[in-house]
Amino acid sequence: MTPPPYTVTLIPGDGTGPEVIAAATSVLEATGVALRWEEAEAGETAIARHGTHLPEATLDSIRRNRVALKGPVTTPVGTGFRSVNVALRQTLDLYACLRPCRTYHGVRSPYEDVDIVVVRENTEDLYAGIEFQRGTPEAEAFAQFLIKSGAKVRTESGFSVKPISVEGSRRIAKFAFDYARANDRRKVTAVHKANIMKFSDGLFLEVVQEVSRSYADIAFDSVIVDNLCMQLVQRPQQFDVLVLPNLYGDIVSDLCAGLVGGLGVAPGANFGEGIAVFEPTHGSAPKYAGLDKVNPTAAILSGVMMLHHLGEHGAAVRVERAVARVIAEGHHVTYDLRPRRDDPKAVGTKEMAQAIIKVLKK
Repeated sequence: MTPPPYTVTLIPGDGTGPEVIAAATSVLEATGVALRWEEAEAGETAIARHGTHLPEATLDSIRRNRVALKGPVTTPVGTGFRSVNVALRQTLDLYACLRPCRTYHGVRSPYEDVDIVVVRENTEDLYAGIEFQRGTPEAEAFAQFLIKSGAKVRTESGFSVKPISVEGSRRIAKFAFDYARANDRRKVTAVHKANIMKFSDGLFLEVVQEVSRSYADIAFDSVIVDNLCMQLVQRPQQFDVLVLPNLYGDIVSDLCAGLVGGLGVAPGANFGEGIAVFEPTHGSAPKYAGLDKVNPTAAILSGVMMLHHLGEHGAAVRVERAVARVIAEGHHVTYDLRPRRDDPKAVGTKEMAQAIIKVLKK
């Protein structure tokens, strides 16, 4: 008897998003796992039809299906509109961002044997969206409140508030330790700036330390975020699972992606209570849209994470091995995976996906 298909919300995204997501879905379908895609819109592509970057119909689809595969979406810089990704995580309470970064033989990188998992808190910190625009009555009132509290603040300022709570810190810490235990990881490292921000980062560190006592089988340590960045560049192999507040997690996950060859090979996922959205870490790269040029690996590996989440571990392992083999052989890979970025032998997005499918079916 054929098992019923998994229904997955599919959000192609903007820019190169539709291309890398099409590559990912073609590879995932080649596994034989029964998948039914329910397409939804977000980002710039949603504006014309829905008048908003994040339609309610898209949110309803994710809530109904409980799992989504999403392409990158374009976020305007310096405008009033906040990121679709931030809005999606806040609205669905996708509190945990998981970003594995590991080296694959054949990827241009100065490091070997890097295998780091970044666990980023998604809903608090400076991305909570509590801001006061310079020159508004609200910003002036907030400035006066701070001044009366003894702070030295210039009145012509914009403000972003950094909330970090016990509840938010505890659940991301538990997520990190549970992930480590379930995936045979050896150590969790809490990343912070508690030496300066004693009442926000200090609280985060205190709670993670408290949670760590319930996981005697997992080693635990902590490191200040600037020291972490130096150590990552010097000897990244010493780190295993990193758990971080929102802003540090955003920055460090890109740093770790750089250690293993770039965002083109960096998958990601966002988890809430019973909901998971899988997406590549990279942006929409609109200048490359429609050129069949960009690396689909991050989107495909995000699909691998999705297969594991669905319990299709055998299919997930087969896809990752096929990806690793194609990259290692180096014949059917995109320009960023060639010895030279201008190598005329580089293939396009579709051809690399087809090469992975060919290996997968052997």
